[in-house]
Amino acid sequence: MEKTVEEIIAGGGLDVKDAIGYSRSMPLERLLELAGQVTRVCCPGTFDTCSIVNAKSGRCPEDCRWCAQSVHHCSKIQVYPLMDTGRLMKSAMMSKERGIGRFSIVTSGKRLSPSEVESVCRSAEVITRECGIYLCLSAGLLSFGELSRLHSAGICRYHCNLESSPSYFGELCTTHTQAQKIETLKAARSAGMEICSGGIIGMGETMEQRIELASTLKSLGVKSIPLNILSPIKGTALESMPLLPEDEILRTVAIFRLMMPPVRLRFAGGRARLPEKTLMAAFRAGINAAILGDMLTTAGAEVDADMSRIKAAGYSILSPDEVYQMKNEN
Repeated sequence: MEKTVEEIIAGGGLDVKDAIGYSRSMPLERLLELAGQVTRVCCPGTFDTCSIVNAKSGRCPEDCRWCAQSVHHCSKIQVYPLMDTGRLMKSAMMSKERGIGRFSIVTSGKRLSPSEVESVCRSAEVITRECGIYLCLSAGLLSFGELSRLHSAGICRYHCNLESSPSYFGELCTTHTQAQKIETLKAARSAGMEICSGGIIGMGETMEQRIELASTLKSLGVKSIPLNILSPIKGTALESMPLLPEDEILRTVAIFRLMMPPVRLRFAGGRARLPEKTLMAAFRAGINAAILGDMLTTAGAEVDADMSRIKAAGYSILSPDEVYQMKNEN
């Protein structure tokens, strides 16, 4: 029997059993309608935006099958060391000038070296002082001490994607574990940061495994959940993976919203290929955050077009100053 919106919200979202049942039997149109109703009740009518800078590219020793930056693959990407403060500051200012609320420094590799941690800290201190934008970081499997140092320098949120379900992650990566990722997220939270974690859909996993991922994120209390759609990259182990159908993407968005009513469900990589109709359906069904601009190794959607689309879906966009003020209030 279908639960009412009130029952879904009162129960903290669908459990795994109900989510699997809804994903298998509920018509897509009804699933999107129900998810949209939950979004409108549980989430503010605001849209949260962020941008990322690929601050250190390539030569990653990890064997993640989807990733163009892995040394195990033959993809053609730019390779360069950690950016200096000047380049990071320029990117942060550009992001703020475009009206994007958060700015995230992203680095390749399993973790930063001690000297790189200090370099990011110096950059964060300058960006916080001179730009005043909410800063996020995605830099691998760092320790509690390193995360505490970064938080004191101005990093407010730490990002580490779980990527896929616990039961499937080992098929995608063998050089580190999902348990290590979870340990890092917990350490970041203990260090005083907010945490951001999500995954990639379309890597050969089942819908049940996507629900397993959502359940894991829910159990960790993650409030910002990036949802990437695999863009197969030539030279990677997943270069021949077929594109995930649009209906399957929308069904996944709706299920994630119904399982986690109050979260920021953040469209990330891979959405640039989606037609306007599908993007708007996703926004109305539960996407209330997004990474704008270019992604790490694939082109992103145009910022101005995204801003117009978000407003057309009925959202108001949180400004950089509004987001930064919320950071100061926490």
